[in-house]
Amino acid sequence: MLAPARDAEVGIEAFNHGADAVYIGSPRFGARAAAGNTVADIERLARHGHQFGARTMVALNTILDDRELEEAQRLAWQLYEAGVDSLIVQDLGLFGIDMPPIELHASTQCDNRTPEKVRLMHQLGASRVVLARELSLAEITAIHNACPEVELECFVHGALCVCISGQCYLSASINGRSANRGECAQPCRLPMDLLDEKGNLLVSQKHLLSLRDMNRSSQLEQLLLAGVTSLKIEGRLKDLTYVKNVVAYYRKQIDALIEKHPDWEPVSMGRCTYTFEPQPDKAFNRGFTQYFADGQREVMWNHDSPKSMGEEMGVVSKVGKDCFEYQLSAATPLHNGDGVVSNTTIGFRANRVEGNRVWPLNPGEVLRQLRPGMSLRRNLDVQFDALLQKPSAKRKMAVLLEFDLSGLPTVTLSLCQNPSLRAQVSLDAVFEPAQKPQAEVYERQLGKLGESNFFLEKFSLVGQDNLYIPGSTLNQLRREACEKLNQVIIEASLQSRLCEYHIDCRKAGGYPDGTTVLPSDYKANIHNRVAAEIMHKMGVKEVEQSFESKPRSECTVMQTRYCLRQALGQCAKYPLNPAEKQRADALLKGKKIGAEAMLKIGDEKFILKFGCNNLCISEIMRTFARKT
Repeated sequence: MLAPARDAEVGIEAFNHGADAVYIGSPRFGARAAAGNTVADIERLARHGHQFGARTMVALNTILDDRELEEAQRLAWQLYEAGVDSLIVQDLGLFGIDMPPIELHASTQCDNRTPEKVRLMHQLGASRVVLARELSLAEITAIHNACPEVELECFVHGALCVCISGQCYLSASINGRSANRGECAQPCRLPMDLLDEKGNLLVSQKHLLSLRDMNRSSQLEQLLLAGVTSLKIEGRLKDLTYVKNVVAYYRKQIDALIEKHPDWEPVSMGRCTYTFEPQPDKAFNRGFTQYFADGQREVMWNHDSPKSMGEEMGVVSKVGKDCFEYQLSAATPLHNGDGVVSNTTIGFRANRVEGNRVWPLNPGEVLRQLRPGMSLRRNLDVQFDALLQKPSAKRKMAVLLEFDLSGLPTVTLSLCQNPSLRAQVSLDAVFEPAQKPQAEVYERQLGKLGESNFFLEKFSLVGQDNLYIPGSTLNQLRREACEKLNQVIIEASLQSRLCEYHIDCRKAGGYPDGTTVLPSDYKANIHNRVAAEIMHKMGVKEVEQSFESKPRSECTVMQTRYCLRQALGQCAKYPLNPAEKQRADALLKGKKIGAEAMLKIGDEKFILKFGCNNLCISEIMRTFARKT
């Protein structure tokens, strides 16, 4: 399980709550420019994770110009020396320069949708490939079967990009903030108008490109059986409570699967205990979707709002002068101070709650809009949030403890996490005989592992048990053994991270044929000289510069598997359920969407082409004003 970290503190809690690995933004060149971190903080995070044999991955996944490529190389070596386990990269140029001997993972920004692309990225030096979000289980299985030697990572939870990753130029086309440069302004979350091809208004000011959040927690077993190595949670801008809650939830799901499959083993160490029961619907979410996991086109959009919907609470049953009543359907009722949203657009705070009666903070404004029968959702549970603001998890590793008194005057304490992770400390001293057997005393005192990372699974005593050994001496032995075992685990983690796979690929000489796999236009995102040279070595003769490199007259700024025509009830192949059809009909009011339409975002207009004959991949195009 790979968890996100906005900063070192969030990442440390992700480890404490059960993450096998954490990914965090580098000081520069991460796909979330607002989530940069210092090398010192990343080093602190990596050391904490290595205590559990867990890994720290750093996102270095923007496209780079020639000057930045050199700086990124220096940064990569600094991160390697800081203990980082792998780098998540997008730019092809990073596969052609002197990178440190740790794993390189091909970011989802590389547009990894096919077996051919996955194989190509592996041949270039990526030991792991992060798959596109919109792939189905069947497509993931096909990629694994075609490339069984490649580690595959897929997203299982969090926000969805409506565009195919790495192929979105919408933000860059509107205000110059490029997604491939880590500066996406998320215009897809804004309200927009849908126009027909003649410019007539079809739908006004709806969030037509805003998707729900992914939740594939019910399909983890199928994903692992399909060949997925790493299950990734999105959210490098999410806060501490979100990460604690969601990571703990997935940890429990994965542990249950490991228990179900005796041949499956966890990839990091430690058992987690929590002060709360994880509930992902209490975390920020826009409603949930499995996206295309089953190959189906389910309801994956939320046209009314891009804000958090939270958990379903019930329906309004009565509206009074200064309060309203509701019929509860959730496990816990509303509390004073909770955040509430009704019918996805009416948001308010519950100032006072008595039973099923609620007094809103702004009663005049809220009660004027509420009607009996309206749905209620809680998007802030103040009591649950308060639990997560406090220390909420402990992660501890089981150890075997052996106390050896057979070699007096030397006494030896051994701690063993597994046969390859063992620490031993000794003390030479003369002890007085005890008046009664001391085995229980030894076990009780040495087993007080307290604030360490360990808990006692089994104690064994070798030799006599009739010596009086002061508690201070036993405490000293225990502390030294714990510190030594902790260091042994950290050093083993550092040793295991070394990987020269990408270096070997570069030294091997010849490059794979990329002519039928890689685009030769701006969608290849070639932004520097080294990346262009790699394209040439793969047989691509004409290499166009990236979208960000030069002005354009007309081009596609977004490709998406999400179909707005289907979401608005006008696709014969994928009909809507009755409730969604009624909602769509109310929006369109009998108007029809043709083969082409237009989206108006602010003052900008974009041509929308529906890809019914192209695997349902739609395109959004823009004609740019020519620049001199």
